[in-house]
Amino acid sequence: MPPPAVSFIDLQPAAGSFLDDVLAGLGSSPKALSPKYFYDARGCRLFEAICDLPEYYPTRTEMALMRECVAEMAAQLGEGGLLIEFGSGASVKTEALLRALQPAAYVPVDIASDALRSSTARLAAAFPHLPIIAACADYMQPLCMPELARFAASRRIIYFPGSTIGNLTPEEARGFLRSARDLAGAQGAMLVGVDLKKDPQMLHAAYNDAQGVTAEFNLNLLRRINRELAADFDLALFRHVAFYNAAAGRIEMHLESTQAQTVTVSGRSFAFGAGERMHTENSYKYSVAEFRRLAQVAGFRPQQVWVDAGQRFAVHLLRA
Repeated sequence: MPPPAVSFIDLQPAAGSFLDDVLAGLGSSPKALSPKYFYDARGCRLFEAICDLPEYYPTRTEMALMRECVAEMAAQLGEGGLLIEFGSGASVKTEALLRALQPAAYVPVDIASDALRSSTARLAAAFPHLPIIAACADYMQPLCMPELARFAASRRIIYFPGSTIGNLTPEEARGFLRSARDLAGAQGAMLVGVDLKKDPQMLHAAYNDAQGVTAEFNLNLLRRINRELAADFDLALFRHVAFYNAAAGRIEMHLESTQAQTVTVSGRSFAFGAGERMHTENSYKYSVAEFRRLAQVAGFRPQQVWVDAGQRFAVHLLRA
């Protein structure tokens, strides 16, 4: 349990949502599974391991960028705001931002309950005077938290690190940014991490690591479906496939059936052909100009952009 300094609000979707989404995805053509369900306890551990891989540049690049530029970011945003983080995960990048911003309160939002409780307990110990209102929720859905009204914060600041915005199609990203703008309010702002377009070989290596951790992370989704939804996926009969789709400007992750087979999920059967794929994740890459246009269409005023020296990653400041 989190310490008393943390208020924990459980807005997590019902288990039925997971089942409904999986059945709908397996019944579609082509088959697809939502990446938001990657993050059970084991999935969170695997993703943390991915972030430490030598091939996976985004996490260390963004962390270095935050360390280098966080004082400038805080100066632009001002102290005393209400910091709301979407997809907070382990909240590793957040510590520097919390120290620089000194917000009135911190609101981490994540669908993974165990990871959220662990990270907020650690942050509560590191920042004993900071009110923390942790929300276990799907941040892709409208966030209704009347508890936030009690904080007389100067503004709301939404923090969305990790290039998670890339998991959404451009159309989904526009809708998501509009919703974030509404939550931020008229005087609010958003700080968002965005992976930049770059050499496809670097992208390929990042999602096909030599140790196979990303493959195990992808396959773990089937393990979770087996455990929670009475399914019988044979993980040995599926393989991880990831590649850069240059025309769409995105990395695609799939799980490919290595032979013709039938899988049952909660009593429903689904046939797979040999070589048939389930699409599990997109990771869109943007140029700085492309993302600024996307944010502008969603109703934000793009402000400053911080980019690392290798032109691999950007952090955008957007005003509502």
